[in-house]
Order: sequence, then C-alpha cells, then structure tokens
Amino acid sequence: MRRTLLALVTPVCLWLAGCDMLGIEGATVVAERKAAEGKAIGAACRHAGRAIEDCYTLNKKADKASIYAGWREMDDYMRENKLEPVAPTLKAEAPKAKAAESDEEAEPVAKAADGEGKGKEARPKKVASAH
Repeated sequence: MRRTLLALVTPVCLWLAGCDMLGIEGATVVAERKAAEGKAIGAACRHAGRAIEDCYTLNKKADKASIYAGWREMDDYMRENKLEPVAPTLKAEAPKAKAAESDEEAEPVAKAADGEGKGKEARPKKVASAH
C-alpha cells in the first residue's frame, strides 16, 4: 500500500514542482518583469518629454538602469522617425504635494491681507528703513 501510494505521489509532486500554473514566480521571471516594466516607464517618460532625472524621481521603485534603457531606446526611435514629444496632460504627484503645502502657508497671508485675521496676522509687518 505504501509503495503504490509513494509511486503515485512522487510523479505528481515532481509534476507540480515544475508547474508554472501554481502562481509561484521564479527569480528570473521577476527580474525580467521588473526590467520590462522599467523600460516601459523610461520609454513613456521620453515620449512625454520628461528629463531622465524627473523620470527617476517619479518612479523611485523602478530600476534606474532599465528606465534609462527604455528612455534611450525611445529617444533613438523618436529621433529616427522625427517624432515630437507629447506633453503630459496630468501633473505629477510630487508637485501636488508641494502645492498643498504652499496653500497651507498662503492661507494666513491671505487672511492678513484681507484683514480677516485677528491679532498679529491682521497687522502688516513693519519694514525697518535703512536711513
């Protein structure tokens, strides 16, 4: 009984070990996917007219070497076919965060200028003269 069970289980285990249908990705598959993703990001950045440094900043998790490879390939392709960059219509997320911070800083200044603020905010600052 044990021998027959072992004889049946062993081939099934070996078959499943080599099966990609389990959803387990090997290291080479993951590395190839990340490289392809980085190349796509780099190509998209170049097509949008972004500088390579901006592309690195916006995509910190992607591999820089693969981003550069994709950017370079798209640059060669665009020069060869005389294509112009397409301006991005959406703003990057990094400037949005800075805009939110500047809105918070501008709010007290706007209240002071309107005279709505109370106390020190409503009073204009005195500038010392250099006489």
